[in-house]
Amino acid sequence: MKIHIKFLELVPARFIVAMMMFFACWVNYMMRVNMSVNIIAMVPGDSRDIAKVQSECEAIVANSSLLNDTSSVSTRPLRQPDGVVTFDWSTQQQAYVLAGYFWGYAITCLVGGTAAERWGPRRVVFITMLVAAVLTTLSPQAARLHYMVLVAVRFVSGLASGFLFPALHALVAHWAPPAEKGRFVSALLGGSIGTAVTWSLTGPLIKSFGWEAAFYVPGAISIFWCVAWWFLVYDSPAQHPRISEEEKVYILEAIGDKVQHSDEFHKIVPPFKSIFTSLPFLAMLVLHYGSNWGLYFCMTAAPKFVSSALGFDLTSTGGLASLPYLARMIFSLIFGAIGDRIVKQNIVSITFMRKFFCLFSHIVPGLLLIALGYTGCAPILSVVLITFSMGSNGASTLTNLVNHQDLAPNFAGTLYGIANGISNSAGFITPLVTAYFTKNGNGFEEWRPVFITGATVYIASAVYFILFGTAETQQWNYVAPQPREDRRKRPSGASSSASTGSTDTTVTIPAKT
Repeated sequence: MKIHIKFLELVPARFIVAMMMFFACWVNYMMRVNMSVNIIAMVPGDSRDIAKVQSECEAIVANSSLLNDTSSVSTRPLRQPDGVVTFDWSTQQQAYVLAGYFWGYAITCLVGGTAAERWGPRRVVFITMLVAAVLTTLSPQAARLHYMVLVAVRFVSGLASGFLFPALHALVAHWAPPAEKGRFVSALLGGSIGTAVTWSLTGPLIKSFGWEAAFYVPGAISIFWCVAWWFLVYDSPAQHPRISEEEKVYILEAIGDKVQHSDEFHKIVPPFKSIFTSLPFLAMLVLHYGSNWGLYFCMTAAPKFVSSALGFDLTSTGGLASLPYLARMIFSLIFGAIGDRIVKQNIVSITFMRKFFCLFSHIVPGLLLIALGYTGCAPILSVVLITFSMGSNGASTLTNLVNHQDLAPNFAGTLYGIANGISNSAGFITPLVTAYFTKNGNGFEEWRPVFITGATVYIASAVYFILFGTAETQQWNYVAPQPREDRRKRPSGASSSASTGSTDTTVTIPAKT
């Protein structure tokens, strides 16, 4: 144990915090996205959809062998162990199962940041992720009872998980020096790797053990992660027992007076009126919504598109459908490093950088989705387009995923929570939109409006941010904390802690000039 602790002391504390945030997003997405592939095994599809796709492609006359190559389309039946229970849920019922998680998720995102700023992100993340992990392991039993019971379980799991990302952004505000913020925010895309691993693992698990195992494994991994989180992560450098004095001073001085430095989180009431009347915040919210629309389209619809429209069997679907998320993670690391270099060398203004990289995070992905709607008869090309569309969105580490840190780092969790809560309505809207357009089949004619809708939201949100967004820290970020009540009752007329030389380490936030 002493050797283990000594090793942790040699590793920078902020590196361990960043890695644990990365794996927090990883396990969160394991529990979030497993349903998108599992439901294909829970509700076996109809081979007539693939036959329709093949007949559509055969009707297209083109000279390109790429566009006419349907040899990779497979009509092999879905294989699971004998005796596995399956369900006869309608397309609409499946949409409710997929959307249930996001109904709950959108609600608690709104308050997750404020809860983390009030009680500390370490505690908030531990409790809520543990609840989500337990509910994931109970999902098979819920499905056997009734599909609406499964919807309810997914809804409560979403309620618990909605606290995670706002709480992590509150943690970033206290741990990330400005010159390292791009890399810290890139760690929050660990969900991309979680998605890739989950969807790649799900196919073999289902094939060998049945779809129930695809719930039990992510749930068990998540419970193990919760234990590690509690022992390795702390709310701020001031609270960390193993951080070196040199690293602590470096972080606190680099962040400066934009964030309240304290040995514990105080009861600061966010300036909600100023937030909701701030045009820069609203521009960031719109940009975040556009990004989430594309994100949740790939999360909830991509496995079905790859399986039903492109015709790949389930064991291939998981790996292929996860490629966009893997690309998004890789691109995010590249863009994050570029952004940190720009900040460090002061090449251009932060505002210009945020707006310029909207080209990669939103506009390019939108254009690629439009192209996808017209090249569906080439399965390989379709997968490439989806992959690069999501990969390019990795630039969101320099746009919507970090802009709230610019506007008000003191309330980064609250701002991200509000934006993510509203934007996550896309999580339950996109399955319903997809179900509406594909209710009569899964041919390319049915999928094309889905792609065009996503592209429109992507591009329009970027244009709005370019016109009205900014990276300037807002005046309402500088709000002094409310005085705390002493644990011991003061005598009447006693002076405040500031005048009596109290050892409280809180730094009063000066007004911005």
